[in-house]
This record gives sequence, structure tokens and C-alpha cells, in this order.
Amino acid sequence: MQFSIAREALLKPLQMVSGVVERRQTLPVLSNVLLVLKDRELSLTGTDLEVELIGRAQVDKASQPGEITVPARKLLDICKSLADDSQIDVSVADSKLKLKSGRSKFTLTTLPATEFPSVDEEPDTFSITIAQARLRELLDSTSFAMAQQDVRYYLNGMLFEVGADYLRVVATDGHRLAMETLNMATTVDGTQQLILPRKGIMELSRLLSEEGGDIELTFGQNHIRAAIPEFTFTSKLVDGKFPDYNRVLPKGGDRVCTGSCKELRQAFSRASILSNEKYRGVRVILSGGEMRILANNPEQEEAEEAVSVDYDGEALEIGFNVSYLIDVLSTLSSERVRITLSDPNSSALLEAEEGSDALYVVMPMRL
Repeated sequence: MQFSIAREALLKPLQMVSGVVERRQTLPVLSNVLLVLKDRELSLTGTDLEVELIGRAQVDKASQPGEITVPARKLLDICKSLADDSQIDVSVADSKLKLKSGRSKFTLTTLPATEFPSVDEEPDTFSITIAQARLRELLDSTSFAMAQQDVRYYLNGMLFEVGADYLRVVATDGHRLAMETLNMATTVDGTQQLILPRKGIMELSRLLSEEGGDIELTFGQNHIRAAIPEFTFTSKLVDGKFPDYNRVLPKGGDRVCTGSCKELRQAFSRASILSNEKYRGVRVILSGGEMRILANNPEQEEAEEAVSVDYDGEALEIGFNVSYLIDVLSTLSSERVRITLSDPNSSALLEAEEGSDALYVVMPMRL
């Protein structure tokens, strides 16, 4: 393998792919990136066996095709340290990768490409095409509600539900739920539900660009693949059944309060400073035109906030985990939020007053 490439052309796909590569690996080859040169296209592949990412770059001069794996982190650090407009000459000899740029020379160890794991090809079941910016909005508005390391492994991911005329994404950790629906025509018969793992969601969100065009999502039995000219992303799906989110959505709430997202977020943030660090509970008291937020902690410190809201129902007192409310209010893109409640023991439904289909459910806390 021998080629010459501009630093910038190599750095961008290398940074994308290195994000997938885990630092602590059981298999040495998994800390490497696979380089494959064919004609004048260089492809770079990183994987952790759950997520695989292939980036592509055009080389300036290719004199010998080939494939090899090299340590991802070291190659990235070398590329970052070189001058912005530098040219990199790469060659492989005696199982070593040699890089030369200006007066700098580096030699890296390699492992054979045959040791690098590949994602099994499988028949695709269906695919959808969506604008990158829109998909990123969907993921950003819901991904915060995914569980982190729950024993119910299917919660450590996000549900993609695809029907004939919609795409819906749902995330929940058992205490709160985030859901958004996008109306779009698809070729799917019936309703398909698939769960993407947390890491797959985070990597996919990182790759999507606001200015980019459409992206094709292809779903198989065990994998999802996302493809645009610059990269191909593949992730395993979580094998499990997602809880029925319709049963979680509060029905029949008759107490509706609307207020400024910004004012409420700031008030909850201030009150949270003196909430119990472990349980993060705050007491919310609604009465004519006002929401009072009370917090205290084991040190007997207290905080009280009052925010003007549109509310003319009966007085209501209810407890919440303040972090969950702040997450929702930070995610909503509208100026005002509508909060629907029924009683102190029922979940609250939060949504933008206008301009968004996202729904958020937060369970109450006993304080």
C-alpha cells in the first residue's frame, strides 16, 4: 500500500471513525482502524463490534492498493500534530506503516486486515430516506431520556417506530419519556419497531450535519445502516421488546398550565442548587396564575421560586425530580411550554405550545 494525501482530507474521516473505537479493548485489533486503498479512494473503518463506521477520502496519488490496520488513536494524534496544509506520504513495508510529512517521519505497528471483524451482510427488510438536519432534530429532542446502564437493556437505547405515513422515535428510562413523530411517506407495510443502542444513537447524531442532504436509513433483522457519500454507519439493533409507550402517556389531564420555557428553566435551575443531591426532588405548587417551586436538603437549606404562569384551575401540589424538568425545558425549542396535570400521583405531560410535535412525560415523586 502506498499513497499520498492532504492532511485535511485524511483528518476529517479519521476523527469521525476514531470516535467509535474504544480505548480499552479485549481484542487488540479493535483499537485499530482499517485502511483500504482501492483506485484513488481510501476507506477508513472503525468498530467496537456494536457500531461500525466507514469514512472515505480521496487520495492525491495512489501507486499501490492494499489494506492494513493501524492504531487509531496514534494515527489521529500524528495527523492532528502536523501543519494544517501539509501533505502526508504513506507506505507499508515489513508489516510497518510509514508516514512522512515534510521533515517528520513516523513508523507505526500494524495488524493484518484479515483479523479485522466485519459486520455480517444480511438481507434488508426496508429503508427510509430523511433529511439529515431533520433526523438530527429528532434524535436531539429525545435522546436525553434514554437510560444509561439499566438492567432492562432495551431501555438503554431508542425506539424507532416506522409506519406507512410516519417515523416516531421514543426514549424512556422508566421515570420519564420523550417522543416525537415525523409525518412522512414510507414503503413499510404495517408498523415496524426497532431499538437502536445508546452508542449507536450518539454516534449517528454526531455524524449528521445541518447542511447535509438526505440520508438513507436501511433496517435489517439485526442491523441498521445509514449511508451518505462521505460515510457508512452500521449499528447492531437491541434484541428486546420496548415497553408500550401509549400506556405511559397521561390521559384526561384537566389542569393545564402554560408559561415561559426560559423563565421556568431558570427558576428550576436556581431551586435545584438547594435540592437533595441524591434524589433531586422539588415541590411544585400551582394556584391562580402562579407556580411556586420549593426545594430543601438534609442540611435544612431551602430555596423558593415564584413564576407567573397561565393557570386558573384548582390548587395543586406535586413533587418532581428537578433534573428531568430542566432537561425537557432545555430541549424545547418554543418560547412557551404547556404542562398538563391531573393529580399529585399522575405523570405530567409537557409539550411546546406551538411549533413542535414532541411530547414529554415526567413521573411525579413522593416528597
